[in-house]
Amino acid sequence: MMLVAGIFSIYRCSNTVDLYAEYKDITIVYGLLDISDDTTWIKVTKAFLGPGNALDIAKNPDSSNYPNKLSVSLTGRKNSIDQPPVYLDTITIRNKKAGDSVFYYPDQLMYYTTTAIDGDATYSLKIEDASRTIKAQSPVINNFQITSPVNRISFTSNNSDIEWRSAKNGRRYEVVLVFNYTEWAPGYADTIALQMSWFLGVEVSKDTDGGEILRIGYAGDGFYSRVEAEIPAIDNVKRWAGPVNVLISAASQEFHTYIEVNGANGNLLQEVPIYTNVDNGIGIFGSRHTVNKPYQLSVQSENKLVGMGLGFQLPTN
Repeated sequence: MMLVAGIFSIYRCSNTVDLYAEYKDITIVYGLLDISDDTTWIKVTKAFLGPGNALDIAKNPDSSNYPNKLSVSLTGRKNSIDQPPVYLDTITIRNKKAGDSVFYYPDQLMYYTTTAIDGDATYSLKIEDASRTIKAQSPVINNFQITSPVNRISFTSNNSDIEWRSAKNGRRYEVVLVFNYTEWAPGYADTIALQMSWFLGVEVSKDTDGGEILRIGYAGDGFYSRVEAEIPAIDNVKRWAGPVNVLISAASQEFHTYIEVNGANGNLLQEVPIYTNVDNGIGIFGSRHTVNKPYQLSVQSENKLVGMGLGFQLPTN
């Protein structure tokens, strides 16, 4: 995660903390609401200050975790009426991998709730400790529809589109194709399921009202070039094409702005910009949602795949 304790020191050219700087308690928040999640996670940490190398200090959980449990709540507002607040509990997740960030692992202290997110509500986040209150607000991205392809997906043309209608409260859309296939070769105990991903790009809607027709193009030759580059030739292998999943991930205006600002091109002599929509703190509180629609390959596309010499077989039934 980008928004974790020590964010200021990492952005500087030097990784040595100023021993004479005055410490200020700065709460750092990272939270994204998704109507499809069965659990909502909010990461709450604090900036730290200490002697020595900031990267070494970051490896200590006590440097960025608050010593006490904070009051963290979500309140949805729908049709001008506030819903009852939902108070989040804490849990330690123990599957963070080394290399995900410079901070401590494998444990992460998180705030969470299993209460369902209402896609028609706008949510307010409130974090309270003994001395102050941190607030943020975000609408929720509701479901949206992929309109093209309609039935099967084809890679026989170099002028094809993925098309969809924008979601209410959605602004940024990232499109990925995932080609699923199964594989068997001598020595395998059974067939194995494999995937190949193809990132098509990003589209940004004009506004967050929803209903806008958006599309992103792709060239069929690009699919087969990727297959040839990423799927190795194996002696006596047999492969069978499965569905191609079209995944379109939407980000709210707040999340889109955060990505744009913090992903801005710069150099080592330039201060990295920081975007936040968190009052009395720093971080991002927004919304995201992904639609996932599977398509079978067109007959012509599958025939071309079989002819590539990578062991792909036509279905027998």
